Amino acid sequence: MTRILLIYTGGTIGMFQNPQTGALENFDFNNVLIHIPELRQFNLHLDSTTFEPPIDSSDMDPEQWSKLVRIISDNYEQYDGFVVLHGTDTMAFTASALSFMLEGLSKPVVLTGSQVPIGTLRTDGKENLITAIEIASSKHADGSPMVPEVCILFHDKLIRGNRATKTSADQFDAFKSFNYPLLARAAVEIEYNEEFILPYNPHAVLKPHFNMDTHMVIFSLFPGIQSSLVEKMLDTPELKGIILRSFGSGNAPQKKWLADALTRATQSGKVIVNITQCTGGSVVMQRYETGIQLLSTGVISGYDSTVEASITKLMFLFGEGLTPEEVRKKMNENLAGEITL
Repeated sequence: MTRILLIYTGGTIGMFQNPQTGALENFDFNNVLIHIPELRQFNLHLDSTTFEPPIDSSDMDPEQWSKLVRIISDNYEQYDGFVVLHGTDTMAFTASALSFMLEGLSKPVVLTGSQVPIGTLRTDGKENLITAIEIASSKHADGSPMVPEVCILFHDKLIRGNRATKTSADQFDAFKSFNYPLLARAAVEIEYNEEFILPYNPHAVLKPHFNMDTHMVIFSLFPGIQSSLVEKMLDTPELKGIILRSFGSGNAPQKKWLADALTRATQSGKVIVNITQCTGGSVVMQRYETGIQLLSTGVISGYDSTVEASITKLMFLFGEGLTPEEVRKKMNENLAGEITL
């Protein structure tokens, strides 16, 4: 029998409305089969574990990511798949981080949540949870998993975890993948796009990673950006990595002070990754003079990476103790399907 481990970290999906008081209380996922009897129709064994205490997703951080990695790695041999229940605000960051921290993954890790608490009448959480469990337990005829990677299931879309971005605060269809096709769509049947799913490797051995270096910053260019503020930030001694959100296909103002500040930062060992502010598309710094100038300062391309994937990838690589030059090299490699080369 297929075995699935349900991991509740916190978030909206785990709230239940007390019918007597009307107050929202934490949902007991140990009794999930009582509250959602439809799950009994699946031919699987379902266990659950809960963060104590459950946390709001805005409080999610690398320490909690390591806790998730520990739970998955400690239970890896006992279960066929994992469903992580998570608040929506930082779900894409967590999914991106797990895609790097769970090296050698060959089982499904499906993150899901909801915009409305699971214990309310018009919740989207019930459908998301049922579909996520079905996907995590789905196998090919030969017994290999359908989706052996970290992904997000939300509304009717299955998205690669490190390609997802939250795009709506109040719509059920809250996540998008702008630069990579959907892994599956849940309609009358779940329609898998197998050519876009990472291939299953029966010989893969899980190698969990627990260290993330958070000496990073994300900043966006904008018209009128002030030199004194940017220079002060880039000159911060403990800063190791910078995600630079530039214009269009990777362009920046042709201001000498900006080029000089970026050059000083890269020459001092800081890694600066250029990603676009646009929701879709890729950085191609060789296209315009304004992008070529960035290349000359030592800034590297983030290609079509999301902000969530690029910052967690930097955290992961520096957390592995790599040198700045090694990090630059790895940032230009596709480690877990996060960029298109």
